[in-house]
Amino acid sequence: MERKIIIAGSGGQGILYLGKALAFAAMLDGREVTWFPSYGAEMRGGTANCTVIISDTMIGSPVVSTPDILVAMNQASLEKFRPRLGRRGLLFLDSSLIPEPGPTEGARCVAVPATEIARRSGNTRSANMVMLGALIAKTGILSRTSAQRVCEAGKKAGGAGGSNVNLITIMKGMDYIDHKKSKDPRS
Repeated sequence: MERKIIIAGSGGQGILYLGKALAFAAMLDGREVTWFPSYGAEMRGGTANCTVIISDTMIGSPVVSTPDILVAMNQASLEKFRPRLGRRGLLFLDSSLIPEPGPTEGARCVAVPATEIARRSGNTRSANMVMLGALIAKTGILSRTSAQRVCEAGKKAGGAGGSNVNLITIMKGMDYIDHKKSKDPRS
């Protein structure tokens, strides 16, 4: 199994951190990973994206031309990367900031109100972690406990305060997907 992922949004949305946390969690699960960041010189407000590849076997190249999964956290990123999404791809978007697009040929859309869920949890800056939880719950790409282990590793590294918020919002993202599945098993 190999999954190629592009995560994109604005600087300041935690795009690179989302990719790094995903890659680290996959590493903790014993998988092969690459994480390749890209961002504009502006940092906050500029564009940011990264690619993550998670595989059961050695990865030949970190380049992702046609992702299996696209995570778009703003409209500009959706417009830029949506045409590259594979025919059977999975599109995750922050529906708090992006209206749901029309159908994409063969791709499925998972609209997650990540910014709104994060706001209700007390920190809009953790929308990226809501999306990580949703991605894990929807795809099963990683074990659910791997996200908890990433947050625990962050605590040990000295990031105690943010780690609790991250874990709470990751769980909120998982809960959102689980709730959608219970309402409609096809989703």
